[in-house]
Amino acid sequence: MSWDIRALGLLQAEPPTPLIDFPVRAAGIRLLLKDESAQPTGSLRHRHARALFRQAVLDGLLAEGTTVVEATGGNAAVSQAWYARRLGLPYIAIMPGTRADGRARPVEELGGECRFVTPPVAIYDAARQVEGHFLDQFGRAAEHDLAAELFAQVRPDWVVVGAGTGATSATLGRWRRDHAGGPRVAVADPENSAYFPGWTLDAPDYATGMPSRIEGIGRPRMEPGFRPDLVDLVIPVPDAASVAAARHIREVTGLPVGGSSGTALWAALELVERMRERGESGTVVSVLGDAHERHLATCHDDGWAAAKGLDERPHGERLGRISSAGG
Repeated sequence: MSWDIRALGLLQAEPPTPLIDFPVRAAGIRLLLKDESAQPTGSLRHRHARALFRQAVLDGLLAEGTTVVEATGGNAAVSQAWYARRLGLPYIAIMPGTRADGRARPVEELGGECRFVTPPVAIYDAARQVEGHFLDQFGRAAEHDLAAELFAQVRPDWVVVGAGTGATSATLGRWRRDHAGGPRVAVADPENSAYFPGWTLDAPDYATGMPSRIEGIGRPRMEPGFRPDLVDLVIPVPDAASVAAARHIREVTGLPVGGSSGTALWAALELVERMRERGESGTVVSVLGDAHERHLATCHDDGWAAAKGLDERPHGERLGRISSAGG
């Protein structure tokens, strides 16, 4: 049996992640959370990692002993380290800034190596200089299997997701294009990100030059993996609203989600409100990107929010009016 066949056997899809009913004050409208925190590595990045490794194997870019390299500081590194370990491959994550044990430890526990680089923008050049295969999640943005799995579970009218590499929105949009009657796709975009203005202005080279404060989503430029032609709507979301919505998800479900899940929920509730005002009925799915105890020290912490200048209270009051869990 060849290495390639064994590798592809290890890269089969995991069991479907669950859908969670989320309460809203809108008759005839159902809001569901697609809980990607149930992935083996705890985030939506698990799907993208599998797709990147699978494509690299099919393209002949990986062989036994090949060092796998990525430039990333978040969930992607954990998911990629998990797959590298399953394939018996060395893995190096080039992370921005100075060493932070909270980011490095989960990767190192999976056998990966973390190298920290300053300035942060230098991580991409540093990754290309390492001998091995650079996965390049932003440059390749391989599409994954979320759409097929989700639409086997439910047939929604809208699916809402945040955008980092753009792979998830492209996956969903391509499924809609190729299947008559598929759901519309909305991207929830935080402050400082280029996706909303770039999509609105039809400017594929749009850049803000500013980093997102919401972990995992938002980019300072339009990334190659983001496909504006496969997206029906991009909804800008204030960062303070993302924080409020992340806390609201935790109140309702008990899951300590990250800010990206809050961003997607806020945008989904915007859609629910628009549907209610038009007298429409239907189903909206919001993708819950991850949930981890580390988020308790960020978007769920008042001190962290205050230090970032984020006052989530007005947005929390609005959530209480929209969600039937708000009292």
